Amino acid sequence: MDNNKFCNSIFNYKRYLTREVNIGGVPVGGDNPVRIQSMTTTDTMDTKGTVEQTIRMVDAGCEYVRITAPSKKDAANLENIQNELLAKGVNVPLIADIHFTPNAAEVAAKLIAKVRVNPGNYIDKKKFAQIEYTDEEYNEEIERIREKFSPLVKICREQGTAIRIGTNHGSLSDRIMSRYGDTPYGMVESALEFVRICRDLDYHDIVLSMKASNVQVMVQAYRLLINKLEQEGMSYPLHLGVTEAGDGEDGRIKSAVGIGTLLEDGIGDTIRVSLTEEPEAEVPVAIMLAERYKNRGEHNPITEVPNNFDFFNYTKRVSESITNIGGDNVPVVAADFSYKNNIEIEDFDAAGYHYNPELDKWQLKDFACDIVFAGNNKLGFEAPQNVKVVYNYSIWKEFKKGCFPYFNNLEKFLNAESKSSFLNFIGLNIHTYSEDLVKKLAGAKNIVFVLQTNNLHGMAEQRSLFLRMLNDNIKTPVIIKREYENLSYEQQLVYPATDLGALFIDGFGDGTWITNKSGANQDVETLNRVSFGLLQACRARISKTEYIACPSCGRTLFDLVEVTNKIRSRTSHLVGVKIGIMGCIVNGPGEMADADFGYVGSGVGKITLYKGKEVVKRNIPSAVAVDELIQLIKDNGRWTDPPSNI
Repeated sequence: MDNNKFCNSIFNYKRYLTREVNIGGVPVGGDNPVRIQSMTTTDTMDTKGTVEQTIRMVDAGCEYVRITAPSKKDAANLENIQNELLAKGVNVPLIADIHFTPNAAEVAAKLIAKVRVNPGNYIDKKKFAQIEYTDEEYNEEIERIREKFSPLVKICREQGTAIRIGTNHGSLSDRIMSRYGDTPYGMVESALEFVRICRDLDYHDIVLSMKASNVQVMVQAYRLLINKLEQEGMSYPLHLGVTEAGDGEDGRIKSAVGIGTLLEDGIGDTIRVSLTEEPEAEVPVAIMLAERYKNRGEHNPITEVPNNFDFFNYTKRVSESITNIGGDNVPVVAADFSYKNNIEIEDFDAAGYHYNPELDKWQLKDFACDIVFAGNNKLGFEAPQNVKVVYNYSIWKEFKKGCFPYFNNLEKFLNAESKSSFLNFIGLNIHTYSEDLVKKLAGAKNIVFVLQTNNLHGMAEQRSLFLRMLNDNIKTPVIIKREYENLSYEQQLVYPATDLGALFIDGFGDGTWITNKSGANQDVETLNRVSFGLLQACRARISKTEYIACPSCGRTLFDLVEVTNKIRSRTSHLVGVKIGIMGCIVNGPGEMADADFGYVGSGVGKITLYKGKEVVKRNIPSAVAVDELIQLIKDNGRWTDPPSNI
């Protein structure tokens, strides 16, 4: 057994084969396509509203619909919802979402296609107390779980109902936390304890998930889960998702980084993109992600590279520090203006710099890039001092001072009659890299590679080159470049987040360089935001406030979209602060994972505030709760006043 295995190949694409599980006549796993699902946000007792929303989700392309069932009464009403849908000609498998209430799960299991349970709060205790367990006490807890969980398994086996055992990073039990900590290993073991009970009862209609708001933790947990399942001779379908991804661009980018990283390696049988928006808005994003891999196996072959890289634990590739690139510096962001015939001073607005002619000064926006590639253009103005302006070598020779050259490949750099004594950018791909050429650069302390690919399976090809550099002990900083053509606005959010994010998740890369050629134009402003967004999602560079907002469901106690926007409008300038916004206690302190502050619905019109996982104030009237949150941030020294101008 390969103790490092988590997919068929990290180089050449092939779907990871799992067991087929039938869910209401729509099978998942095996050779079936990646299935798309989402979750209703209506009150489950509102039959009409839930049916109408479900139909909108199905019309958008949803293949499974999940509905919360917090009580036996809600679970029983799933039958009415299903009957109303069938009467309208909609035969979509329904999934009951269960937290804390085993009796509701048992009711739902007799009525619909699938039940989702969370091992951390279905039976286990979760009081966020660090409790030491002896082996005997630990095993006693396992037996208690077996006693409480077995009735549901037996019902599902008899009824032909599937179960998703869905671990969430933020809701691990005290028992798991005491032995494994708040780690991917704990997430995996939490699920496997329930899986082993199912197997002992000869029940196998199981789907598994390892969700987290921290994308790095989420990816590592799925990889580790597959590895452990292989060791125990199991292979169940995998449901992919990033919890509390948020809304808008941030939510789409963060979801694409997490889900896309796994899809790149052929992992995943069904996906849900969790956005703080209407559920039908999630579906097109999920479909866009899944469709990228329908023909991925047709890519040009990638030569496998021997490696001992640890894909289960984050390790940043060691690189030299050249000016502010590589080493311990945060990854840089490059903006590409080479497509333009003439670069105007106003163009820099898209790259995060606003020129104020009255003051004759540059003002930085939130997303100010580090590098501007001008190509063959010549700037007719003085660029901001903290931006590195890069020209193609033939143009750079005319300037030399205050700018830097770009060479298409290693040979051009080696044969160049002049070079920058400070910093040189060199294009590199799998075909131009060779150990001999790189050896000729030995001792050079002023070069940065710009890693490129034209392979359909570009992420894997670029990863293979990073592994070759590790084997050859090459520590030159590397900026990852991806060139696209005619991407839509939505694709610009998703594709780069997946392709580059998958590399940064593992610690590869010292910068981003993204282009999207569309005739004579490209959306530099969006691509610039995407670069900063994907780096933030990977925790590689924090450049803004992070909102860990749940996607809403029938348990939500306030208007999540409205409140999220209100909190965002007052806190978006707090760079590096993580704020959790949760609709109810189920998605409360646990699901906020590593948020610094939390805003959680605790009753109708009532909010509870958290600092980390600690309750600070309970049952605050919602009318003043945002003000109280701001005060809490101030009391803990994390507040700064917003800038008065750009």
